Order: sequence, then C-alpha cells, then structure tokens
Amino acid sequence: MVYVRQEYLPNLKLYKYSGVDHSLTSKYILKPFYNNVVIKCFPMWMAPNLITLTGFVFIVANFLTLLWYNPNLDQDCPPWVYYSWAAGLFLYQTFDAVDGAQARRTRQSAFLTFYTQTWDEYHTKTLTLGIVNGPVEGVLILVCVYALTGYMGGASFWQQPMLATIGVPKSLGIPDYIYNLSFTEWYVVQGLIMLVFNTVESAQNVLRARRARGDRRRGALLGLVPFFGTWTLIVAYLWLQPIIRTQHLVPFGVFAGIVNAYSVGQMITAHLVGLPFPYWNVLVLPLAWGVIDSLGPVLKSHFGWASGWPSALGNGVYQVAFMFSMLGMAIGVYGSFVVDVIVTICDYLDIWCLTIKHPYVAETEEAGGKKIN
Repeated sequence: MVYVRQEYLPNLKLYKYSGVDHSLTSKYILKPFYNNVVIKCFPMWMAPNLITLTGFVFIVANFLTLLWYNPNLDQDCPPWVYYSWAAGLFLYQTFDAVDGAQARRTRQSAFLTFYTQTWDEYHTKTLTLGIVNGPVEGVLILVCVYALTGYMGGASFWQQPMLATIGVPKSLGIPDYIYNLSFTEWYVVQGLIMLVFNTVESAQNVLRARRARGDRRRGALLGLVPFFGTWTLIVAYLWLQPIIRTQHLVPFGVFAGIVNAYSVGQMITAHLVGLPFPYWNVLVLPLAWGVIDSLGPVLKSHFGWASGWPSALGNGVYQVAFMFSMLGMAIGVYGSFVVDVIVTICDYLDIWCLTIKHPYVAETEEAGGKKIN
C-alpha cells in the first residue's frame, strides 16, 4: 500500500522544523545536561535516527522483562526489574531528546514526535511543548514511579489508599470514596488533569495560529475527535470484556499503543508532506465492532430483550482470539506504514535511515576567496 504519493514528496524540501519548549525542567536541567554531557558521547558518524532507535531498544528490553516476570500483571516483580524500567525509560527519553542535537552536529535531518502536540504542530507549523507536558514531565514522573516501586518492594504498594498511607487523618471530613482512593487511582486522576491541561493549551495554540492567518473557523478542533473517540472505545472494550482486562491486558495494551502510534505517525507524515489531516484510522474499525458486539448482551440484561442483541464472539476463547487478531492486524498495518514511509522518504531525499549517506564536509576559504573542502 502507498501511504505517501509522489506528487506530495516535493513538499519535503519545503519543510523546516520549528519548535518551542516552555518546560522549565527542560530549560534549566535537561537541555544543559543533553548539550554539555550526553551529546558528546555519540560519534559524528552516528545518524540521528540510529540514536533514537538505540534508545528504543531500552524500552524493548523493559517490555521483555515484564513478559518474563509478570506477563499477566498480577504479581510483583523483583525490585531490580523496576529499577531497570526507570533507567530504561530515562535513557530512552535522553536518546530521543538528543537526536535533534546530533542532526545539527552532523548537518542531517531527524524527524520527531504524541497526539495533541502533533495535532497542534500540524495546524500551527510549530511543535509547542507546554510548561508541563508529557514528553518531559510525564516521562520523568513515570521514571520516579518505577524507581519508587522498586524501593517499596513491588507494584502492590500502589494498591493501598494513598491518603491513609501518607498519614492524612480521616477526621478531616474527607468523603470515603475519595479517602479510599488508591495510589493508582490518584495517578489516573493526575494523568487526566495533565491531558486536559495539554489539550486546552494545544487548542488555544491552534486557534491563535489560525486567527493570525485570518481563519476564524474552529473546524481544526475536529482533529481531536479521533483521539478521544479511539480512547473511548478502548476503555469501553476493556470494561465490557473482563477476560481481556484481567487476563490479556498486556497484548491489548500493545494493540492500543500501536493504534495511537499509527494515528500520530499519520499526522507527522501529513505535516511533513502537506497531506490533508488524517481523520481516519482503519485500526479503529475492528475495535468499534468489538465494542458493539460486546454491548448487546449488556443492554439486553439491563433493559430487556428488545434493547440488545446476542454477542457473536461471547466472552471466552473466541473473544480472546478476536483480540489477538486485532493485534496482528495492527502490527501488519503499522509495520507496512513504517516501512513504506521510510523507504519513500529516504529514496526521494537520497538518504539512508540509520546511517549517514552523505557526511557533512566543512568548507574553508583560501586566501584568494575560493572555497575548498
């Protein structure tokens, strides 16, 4: 399948990266660390994309240890596993962050990027990271959570009521449903707050940029519908299918991650080559069918025979097979997308993906004014 048609490829040569990072953590801590320490660890012959891919290897290693020690997410891992996850995630963040600096050092190009920020960049032509954002503070919070999990002896620690554990007295009059929320539930609340904050900030950036171009329409906000629609279906499917939620959450999580990665990849590609905004994600189709199929028996049991329909898959082995079929489809579609986009862009720009095909050679001037290599 062709994901980037030839008539759009000339737009690649018009693309110029523009980014703004308002994160104080990034400005005062991470960027000095990256520019003064980390970037010096990579040789000049190393391609920027190879740095990012090397960082991703740490995430793959983390995932493999998860599959080995806790494939069903129902027990604690050895403490060192959580420490390794913290180190692996931090190293991935670090490697991913310095590929741009390596691109500038070697005079090469590196392509970046998460949904709301990518949607923001598509319309504003500038990648904007807020004061608090997922790629910086969000990742660092996860690093700290992993490290603290190892220190506390395992993930079961986070199932305790947070307020009681940290010593907040119940006599303050806090309602029981709030007082008894576990650490994990509070973490979900924190994540939702960050999501709302980043979404509102990105929406303001998009509307401001469109007004500056004389366009006062709010149609660009429709680009958020696929994101919220997809995650609504993901949550609904897990709620409707306890067998997936309790016994096969890891493979379903991989499927959900690929669906999101495909949406983000489509947006990045559309931004680079000037394609129309990609509202459509084919991987949502089987997920939507799974939700509709699972919803019938629930409606029937709650509202009577006339309001529901029988499930074609049930809630047993056929449902599990369907979920793994969705995962296989996602791997196939996303894999073909990645290969096609990389091959198409590399062929057109006459570059290699993971190595530097045309090393930069600095030019100097002779006394007579002529340039020599």
